[in-house]
Amino acid sequence: MTRASVEKFWRDIAASHKEGAFDVLASGYADPKRGYHNWSHLEDLLTKLDILEGLATRKDLLIAAIFWHDAVFVTYEPDGAQRPDAVNVRASAALFETYSLHSPADAQAVCELILATTTHLSAQASEGRYKGFSQDFDLFLDLDLSSLGASWPVFRKNLDQIHFEYSLTPQEIFYQDRLRMFEKFQNYSVNLYRLKESRDLWLAQAQENIKRAQIELLELLAK
Repeated sequence: MTRASVEKFWRDIAASHKEGAFDVLASGYADPKRGYHNWSHLEDLLTKLDILEGLATRKDLLIAAIFWHDAVFVTYEPDGAQRPDAVNVRASAALFETYSLHSPADAQAVCELILATTTHLSAQASEGRYKGFSQDFDLFLDLDLSSLGASWPVFRKNLDQIHFEYSLTPQEIFYQDRLRMFEKFQNYSVNLYRLKESRDLWLAQAQENIKRAQIELLELLAK
């Protein structure tokens, strides 16, 4: 059902991709080893983009970036070592380039959006892409963090799904990693989201969720 719901968004950008591109995406997002970074994640972001499309200059490029930003998501290397997120992001951008029929300028813009998820909170948009790129850049990154502002039950479920993806990591290490991530988010305070519209929608709930998750993780580590 979720795959079908995202296919309608794909139809808007299919002509800008080589044949077989959607099948490649499907093989990744339908991988049973994915708990959070799957079709549901795409559906969530695409649905929110639809609601906030008035903020976007190039909605088509944002749709492309959403589809490809987690196209490659491998949590462990063959030797069992945890794979850095940045490796997946770069591989996702490269896969997009392989299947893209966009103009060079548009392809570079989509790649920049995808690669921005490596640093996320500190990422800054390049100048001169196109008029409105900076806001599209901020909107894309806000959308990718929008799940932090979900209701607590959804937020908690998302955390469990991410834990599933890293099930080979010892629990103590996983909890400590999540705590470091939440502390970073907390330190950004109101700047967690870049656009006023995003802050109005998600900031208060995100801050509440982060604090609640920190307490829960500390309790788990104390056991």
